[in-house]
Amino acid sequence: MAQTQEIAGVAPGVPRPRRGGWPAVAALAGATFTVVTAEMLPVGLLTPIGGALRVTEGTAGLTLTVTGLVGAVSAPLLTPALGRFDRRPVLCGLMAVLIAGNLLAAWSPHFAVMVAARVLVGIGMGGVWAFGAGLAVRLVPGTSVGPATSLVFSGIAVASVIGVPAGTYIGELADWRTAFLTVAGLGLVVLSALAVLLPKLPAEQEIGLGGVMRLVGDPRVATGLGVVALLVTGHFAAYTYVRLALEEISGASAPVVGTLLLVYGVAGVLGNFAAGAGASRCPRGVLLVISLVLAAAVGLMPLAGGSVATATVLLAVWGLSYGGVSVAAQTWLLVAAPGAREAGSALFVGVFNGSIALGALVGGLAADGSGIEAVLYLGAALAVGALAVAALGRAPGGGRR
Repeated sequence: MAQTQEIAGVAPGVPRPRRGGWPAVAALAGATFTVVTAEMLPVGLLTPIGGALRVTEGTAGLTLTVTGLVGAVSAPLLTPALGRFDRRPVLCGLMAVLIAGNLLAAWSPHFAVMVAARVLVGIGMGGVWAFGAGLAVRLVPGTSVGPATSLVFSGIAVASVIGVPAGTYIGELADWRTAFLTVAGLGLVVLSALAVLLPKLPAEQEIGLGGVMRLVGDPRVATGLGVVALLVTGHFAAYTYVRLALEEISGASAPVVGTLLLVYGVAGVLGNFAAGAGASRCPRGVLLVISLVLAAAVGLMPLAGGSVATATVLLAVWGLSYGGVSVAAQTWLLVAAPGAREAGSALFVGVFNGSIALGALVGGLAADGSGIEAVLYLGAALAVGALAVAALGRAPGGGRR
């Protein structure tokens, strides 16, 4: 209960806004779903994008890297730049930028235009995530903060289950440009919902860029960010090449791989809500469990994943554990910096997206240099590192206990 009260705290002297309640929380969940779907959309469309824009698939993959890196940089910069404005028009404006990026991507006649479009998507994605992730605490009563935060972050997990596969399916049914147009249309629906359902949300506390970066000096914040960096880097080092692992280690065919990834995604959604319920009471405990279980599931894949049956179990456990990373880590930072929630969220988004790019990079180097099993062991080792940081570092509430 003490942790929940800390999360629900409002900066001194700032009046409580009129609550938007659960409909507003649902609109924020729609926003996180949309921005993550937009970020990851090229994953299933690299071949047709490359063919249409006359670049290799590897070059087309830069559309994902650029968006992640721009999101990592823009989130900490947008927070102080827009910090004095009401959050409702800020979120609507950032969603409009995301829509513009997807429209431009759908029109792109050349790869350079596509890169510019993905820069816009990165700006919108980083800003919406940074400003929206911590708003649930201002929309519902304190006792509902945990479930509301879980619902906001469920958009991330659901995007991996529905958003990206749906975009890929649309690309196959029509073409890749239609997939980007569809996400732009979804963004327009979400923008309208945010404008209608969010109450006025005046700035709680204006923080400059120096204030955002000084948060890193807080050992509780630094510990939380360190755990995020290790877990997300480790996960994406391994998960980027999960299809190859399932084919080479488990002997799974392409249709079976698709089913297994669906199992992973569903488990991730369940893990999100399970972690959210526990993190509101003890974020350190939840992240310790996540780190341990993730390390075990990924590390056992080369050893025990030789059949489709055991691979299914391990992948489900993997999804269940990783599904809780976002909400548990965000809750840690909300408690660690209750007076600077948006600054903490901005750092979280920056570290998270930077770690996605780093994980894909180091995973690729390991795969090329030592093979797929080395990639999985690397992911497990980084999760063990996260376990050590969470156990030994400073946690919200004080101490190393």
